[in-house]
Amino acid sequence: MMYNGTCHNNIPQMVPHSFDQDDLFARRCIWVNGPVIVGAGPSGLAVGAGLKEQGVPFIILERANCIASLWQKRTYDRLKLHLPKQFCQLPNFPFPEDFPEYPTKNQFINYLESYAQHFDISPQFNETVHSAKYDETFGLWRVKTIVSTSNSNPAAAEVEYICRWLVVATGENAETVVPEFEGLEEFGGNVMHACDYKSGAAYRGKQVLVVGCGNSGMEVSLDLCNHNASPSMVVRSSVHVLPREICGKSTFALAVLLMKWLPLWLADKILLILAWLIFGNLEKYGLRRPSLGPLELKNISGKTPVLDIGALQKIRSGEIKVVPGIKRFSHGRVELVDGQNLEIDSVILATGYRSNVPSWLKENEFFSREGIPKNSFPNGWKGKGGLYAVGFTRRGLSGASLDAIGVSQDIAKSWKEETKQKRKSVAARHRRCISHF
Repeated sequence: MMYNGTCHNNIPQMVPHSFDQDDLFARRCIWVNGPVIVGAGPSGLAVGAGLKEQGVPFIILERANCIASLWQKRTYDRLKLHLPKQFCQLPNFPFPEDFPEYPTKNQFINYLESYAQHFDISPQFNETVHSAKYDETFGLWRVKTIVSTSNSNPAAAEVEYICRWLVVATGENAETVVPEFEGLEEFGGNVMHACDYKSGAAYRGKQVLVVGCGNSGMEVSLDLCNHNASPSMVVRSSVHVLPREICGKSTFALAVLLMKWLPLWLADKILLILAWLIFGNLEKYGLRRPSLGPLELKNISGKTPVLDIGALQKIRSGEIKVVPGIKRFSHGRVELVDGQNLEIDSVILATGYRSNVPSWLKENEFFSREGIPKNSFPNGWKGKGGLYAVGFTRRGLSGASLDAIGVSQDIAKSWKEETKQKRKSVAARHRRCISHF
């Protein structure tokens, strides 16, 4: 799969052009006879599984010490999949039949670990990609990493991988989004991002400001209520709230069915009518609907509608208080844009995540400044020079799975063709040697 040694022993023809003398002795250099996959989340695992089935060697680089680190380390305890399991399974490996319709966080983690074990995928953990750059001269990618180690010598912890194909599988949620608020440093109470929130048990009897009204903000607020805390949820803009199920059937499955047979605007109209029949007018509770329908808005901006699992009932009863945007913080208080002043004990920022691709990928044609492929789904998985992206579809696990299938098949085709050409070249040289002898 790969050869481990110093650069000048592995690929001497590249040394004069690509490496200076300091690089040769400060960094290990590894040739990978296949793609390098960055990220061991569901997207990276799905690509690895597809390549395994095609017999293509690869390595997966993961900065954390486990697979699916977002799920294992940065999610709250009560989390479940928001969509039915059939829409969340990875290629060629269904969920166990005894799993519920909406698997829990721990069940999904167990599923991913079983997936990696089934396909014999062993990522290289604690290895952070520092940069990845395409070498135009040789048509190869140079991926530089830093390995977490207790060794006091930093040079020994640097590795450079040389490969023909690079798969970016770090996804849309690699880094937290933390807005700046005036006076937050004066607040004095506990402030955390939702990625560090585990349970409302520690907030019993507390006044908590939850900033954000997406699925995470709604669910954190609900969890706080269930632990006898008093959440106030900041809703700065319009939001679509749909029931998770309609007449016992998944709303997402219904949306998929409607989009199959109806134009998008009509599917949106039907979903909004059903939501109104179930919820009534939500504006009187401070939840304004966007002008665009939920499906159209998702396609254009990637903004996901909230699938309600009980938070709306708490909002109606007043147990979750909906408040407008934040003007400034002060010691133990927050002033809102409408002039309200609230006494609060803690702040939880359910303000979302973003891609971290621009911080390490030295490329500006395929990815945007926001770290998302410029071409929209389903054409955003393949760039130039052997560059691929998986997990950036804004269509969840089902979109990532479709991309993973396309990427693994495309790489396997190229890899087999190149391997075949190399074998023909070796065989031709062998025949010439025999002829001369």
